[in-house]
Amino acid sequence: MQPIDGIHHITLITGDAPRNVDFYARVLGLRMVKKTVNQDDPGVYHLFYADEHGSPGADITFFEYPGAVPGTAGAGMVSVIEHRVAGDDALGYWEQRLGDEGVATERTAGGGLRFADPEGMVHELVISSAPDTPLIAAHREVPAQYALQGFEAVRAKVGDPTRSEALLQHVLGFTELRSHDWEARGPERGGRIVFEQSDARGIPGAGTVHHVAWAVLEAELAGWRERVAASGARPTPVIDRFWFESVYFREPSGILYELATLDGAGFDADETPDALGEKLVLPPFLEARRAQIEPRLTPLPDPTVWRPAADTQADR
Repeated sequence: MQPIDGIHHITLITGDAPRNVDFYARVLGLRMVKKTVNQDDPGVYHLFYADEHGSPGADITFFEYPGAVPGTAGAGMVSVIEHRVAGDDALGYWEQRLGDEGVATERTAGGGLRFADPEGMVHELVISSAPDTPLIAAHREVPAQYALQGFEAVRAKVGDPTRSEALLQHVLGFTELRSHDWEARGPERGGRIVFEQSDARGIPGAGTVHHVAWAVLEAELAGWRERVAASGARPTPVIDRFWFESVYFREPSGILYELATLDGAGFDADETPDALGEKLVLPPFLEARRAQIEPRLTPLPDPTVWRPAADTQADR
């Protein structure tokens, strides 16, 4: 089978969707590429932010549970999300922009810039040497040379790194780059997970990661599922999410992984590429329930106000 092509998407929980839209679409300059609902709990949003095309590798998503209390990352949870930027000038730009927004930042020992979103999720901007194509969103305020370029890694706390790492190496085919630092690299992209030993108790809630998805080919998803099952994990059946297909399972330390398809229908299957994320869309099996679902959802800011004018986008 083809090696896993890095991180597909990362899904988190928010208790405040309007503030979430403002931070991720306005402050961080990402494009909202899909406004839909949690397919397993259709009374709540599922919001997707990414690059211009909704590409795997740049897609950060949120389930909204209004009023959810902020959680705390502990053992069996992702604690930091790393995003790529182009260089030192970009780090300086984000230090200034985030500071102007009242967001505290700090330079890390590794040369990155660390900050938290309004609900406490920690992000780090890093300069990457990866050869991957930058995944960039167009934005009225964030120049392209400073834009976020997709995921570099996630950092996770686990009680026993050796058990988590055995699954990565022997089942999912990751490569250890350095101690506790593992990469999945496919033909197009790579992505990493870095483990930190911790027995601290985590509390799921707003500002925490729900799951991390790794990118695989649709034709090979069932084969990956069989490998996971043979390892002793308990994967779900293949689930059709309309825009892609998925299998979910928990790795030995409790982190929820998803294997999601690179080559599914894509976010432009039900919206034109220039109008992604502009209206509420539902997968076909939920469309008949629109009249019941839509009135229950939180009103959101219009993310198109932060998009460049059409003529500007045409010049890019």
